Amino acid sequence: MRAQIYLWVDMNDKFIIPLNGLASGENRFSWHAGKEFFETFENAEILDADLDVSVVAEKSGRYLGVDCEVDGTVTVVCDRCLEDLVMPIGTDIMMSVKYGDEDSSEDHQEGEREIVFVPEGEAELDLSQIIYDYVCLSLPMQRHHEEGECNPEAMKHLTGGEPVATEVPDMNNPFAALKELMK
Repeated sequence: MRAQIYLWVDMNDKFIIPLNGLASGENRFSWHAGKEFFETFENAEILDADLDVSVVAEKSGRYLGVDCEVDGTVTVVCDRCLEDLVMPIGTDIMMSVKYGDEDSSEDHQEGEREIVFVPEGEAELDLSQIIYDYVCLSLPMQRHHEEGECNPEAMKHLTGGEPVATEVPDMNNPFAALKELMK
């Protein structure tokens, strides 16, 4: 049976896994990432956040596997109506930690796991940049409310007072483009 160690981390040690003294077996960490987390990266796109970060760090000899789950919501600006838009986030991060200098000729993937290099003698693994990057990459390029949920007043101004067309042209119809030209 594997030993399971649960660690609740001080606010000053957010997103840090202590490498020195990390027990063999599974080590669990959990943190919360809010608005302040994204402000430290000077991210103006994410207005608010309510994310739970759960980490399982499995140590066996010199091997360290780190599995993260990031779940919750972030608030961004809707691209259409410029109102706040709460978007769900659910992303998994799987990493293998290697000690030593990064070799540019080495593959940075190990199956489904990303390889993270840590200098020899490093006492901590800071996951904050990795978590930030994965959350930002999980956001879609176009961020907008579901059809009909945008602020109608803003949509009216966007279209110059004309009612907003809610029907999507049928792209399978070869005459759809011509129909749009006739409007």
